[in-house]
Amino acid sequence: MPYKVAAFYQFAALPDFRDLREPLRAICADLGLKGSVLLAREGINGTLAGSAEAIGELVNALREGGLFGGRLDNLELKFSSATAMPFGRLKVRLKKEIVTLGDAETDPTRRVGIYVDPADWNDLIAAPDTLLIDTRNAFEVAMGSFEGAVDPGIKSFGQFKDFVAHHLDPAKHRRVAMFCTGGIRCEKASAYLLSRGFAEVYHLRGGILKYLEGVPETESRWHGECFVFDDRVALGHGLRERRMEHDSDE
Repeated sequence: MPYKVAAFYQFAALPDFRDLREPLRAICADLGLKGSVLLAREGINGTLAGSAEAIGELVNALREGGLFGGRLDNLELKFSSATAMPFGRLKVRLKKEIVTLGDAETDPTRRVGIYVDPADWNDLIAAPDTLLIDTRNAFEVAMGSFEGAVDPGIKSFGQFKDFVAHHLDPAKHRRVAMFCTGGIRCEKASAYLLSRGFAEVYHLRGGILKYLEGVPETESRWHGECFVFDDRVALGHGLRERRMEHDSDE
């Protein structure tokens, strides 16, 4: 049977995140979901797979259920499909950050850059005064990226601060546009750049996945595939999946 995959996140104040872990794990287990969820004081970040009905119940529980009490009312959601279950088990983990930058002053719940919808992204990045930055890890960039994007050459998102310190200048780079897989890394990166004095900071709403889902391939400025952190390995335009090459030999 085909599986529905939900990738979701929201920066939200969750001071009780430790108490949320087991109830959330129980909800996911009862629905037969597999995948990974991170909980931290700053919010939630996860990717889970299961039946369409189970994913629908999960989304309702996150947005409207009593566990989070309405705090996830602005959940960023992206849906895709998988021909086979892309996760081996269910994990709900507690973390210091839902995406690790390592800068305590960066708080996306207070201020972030300007969201750009996928339909408007091409015009923004085509402007000659826009510096386009891929905030993902180098091995992800190697699989695919937007035309003309700068690769910071980082091994982990925590190194993005060093890239900014050595290669970016608020006085020189007046307009910066950033993107990542689902939106969470560039959302935090935009908050970081704003705190460092950059004037115009934009980021792709919903990330590459939302872009590949909604923008026709004939109009796309994306080249290659988008790496995803599950057994599908990568997704292309229309969120078509490419499973591990060895799957066909088994």
